Amino acid sequence: MKVALLQTPVVFDKEQNVKNACARVREAAQQGARLAVLPEMFCCPYSTQYFADYAEPAGGPVWQELSRCAAENRICLVAGSMPELENGRVYNTSFVFGPDGRQLARHRKMHLFDVEFDGGQHFRESDTFTPGEDVTTFDFEGITFGLCICFDFRFPELSRLMALRGAQVTIVPAAFNMTTGPLHWETMFRQRATDDQVYTLGAAPARDEAGVYVSYANSILCSPMGQVLARAGAEPCTLYAELDMEAVQAARRQLPLLSARRKAVYTLNTLK
Repeated sequence: MKVALLQTPVVFDKEQNVKNACARVREAAQQGARLAVLPEMFCCPYSTQYFADYAEPAGGPVWQELSRCAAENRICLVAGSMPELENGRVYNTSFVFGPDGRQLARHRKMHLFDVEFDGGQHFRESDTFTPGEDVTTFDFEGITFGLCICFDFRFPELSRLMALRGAQVTIVPAAFNMTTGPLHWETMFRQRATDDQVYTLGAAPARDEAGVYVSYANSILCSPMGQVLARAGAEPCTLYAELDMEAVQAARRQLPLLSARRKAVYTLNTLK
């Protein structure tokens, strides 16, 4: 399966962001991609001061436009993430649309990005967002995909749960920053790929040094053996790669990490 990671710029005009995203999706479909992935917060500046103002319910204008985009281009679209509004709560949500435009999946970010680095990044998603509760997988053209958002990917338990559900590919719309990106971005995508013997796909916003949040960018795709197959730089671009499910099976056959687990001893005993 040919996939496309869309490293798009983010501006303050929500409609312009959606228009630009759909143009990239159309181009990817014309290049033969069957699945396209947008970045985290592809239509909204990544800042707590904007999330509530940009939030829309499922079925709202952005949702409808992305559904229409997937259907018009006959492609599976992992629509990055956007602020989703439901019953007065705001979630960091990724919607997935099939080639017929129907919603295949929805993932609400489970682990909110609340961090404070000495002399560096400070951010509190929990000031605005409510965390999701669900482990998310979906099937498309005979492949099971796992889906999480950015900070979710730091928790190996979640990645393992998706793999145990049958995921052969883990998709991660993300927006690492210039503090954590150089340190952890490639390492994490390679390590999760190696641990769970899956393809890992990370789609990030393009870098804007003058923006309210400076994305590390560097969208990436790794093989089930942890090899970097494609990686972007800072500029807007589209990464293409072919996913071969035999590579997943070969990795798991040659290095039986999942089948050799000793579940009976993976239990913490609390001393009283």
